[in-house]
Amino acid sequence: MTTNLKLSVVDQSPIRQGGTARDAVLETVELARVAERLGYLRYWVAEHHNVANFAGTTPEVLIGQIAANTSSIRVGSGGVMLSHYSPFKVAETFRLLETFFPGRIDLGLGRAPGSDQLTASVLSHPRSRIDVRYYPDQVRDLVGFLNDDVDPEHPFASVRAGPGEFTSPDVWLLGSRADSAQMAAEMGLPFSFAHFFGLAVEQGPMIAQMYRDQFKPSKYLYEPKVNIGLQVLCAETEEEALRLASSRNVARVKSVQGMREAVPPVDEALAYQFRPDERAYINQLQEHYIDGDPQQVREKIEAVAEMYKTDDVGIVTICYAFEDRVRSYELVAEAFGLEGINQ
Repeated sequence: MTTNLKLSVVDQSPIRQGGTARDAVLETVELARVAERLGYLRYWVAEHHNVANFAGTTPEVLIGQIAANTSSIRVGSGGVMLSHYSPFKVAETFRLLETFFPGRIDLGLGRAPGSDQLTASVLSHPRSRIDVRYYPDQVRDLVGFLNDDVDPEHPFASVRAGPGEFTSPDVWLLGSRADSAQMAAEMGLPFSFAHFFGLAVEQGPMIAQMYRDQFKPSKYLYEPKVNIGLQVLCAETEEEALRLASSRNVARVKSVQGMREAVPPVDEALAYQFRPDERAYINQLQEHYIDGDPQQVREKIEAVAEMYKTDDVGIVTICYAFEDRVRSYELVAEAFGLEGINQ
């Protein structure tokens, strides 16, 4: 299963101390160009709101910029937090992207708010927030609008989402729990499991298998398709990888405590004094993070992919310096023998 893995990039557009949100989104576009050159299959960007550590608030805007600055790599959302939005509007946005870049757009959907509860309320104000129980209906409506396939009995069946005369984006359901997997299986859609969250991932392979077992073929997908997102940092040596990872670890500890600060420089991160509970939290996360030299990283990625019985892996890499992030993706591409362009 792990032979010839398909590797992709998942980018949260991290902001570093001393940098700006503009730096972060411009680096996202530049990293996408690098990923295409190296031979990565997809480039997905995230959605976060009201945080100081991630700049990606509107993945649909980033997708347009990335696709315009690349030529072949698939570009998509990882993901759009659909509970904030009208399915019809999201359908029109992604049909327009697909019109500009036919055959290259992915629409990954999530139900998490991508923010705190107050910010989630602001995103829907002055309307009431959409109850998460309606999320499956939102997904069905969105897929219907995207494909001109709304149920004839639907009250909005006569409304057509435009533009778009040719292809539709690929729709993925994203999640870290069983309910998202069950929904993807029921609707016949591909499923991406967020292993990179680093929490409760022991259930991940079981959730992926449940998705396969319950999958119902649809007009959109004939057989189950599983992607996993992994947190990876690769350097020439394990020591260097762990040193660079210290910035990510400190940022993650502060984030979980509500202090969503920019990614600190390595020297500051190495000097950080972890409380016992913070150290225990990081130790738990590091059991599922993949940090090391190229051979170690390849072996660990293959081992996790085998656990999930998939050949489709997305890689999240967060560290302080952009050049170190680029180098990590370069080393992973070399380790797996990706065939890029202009090599």
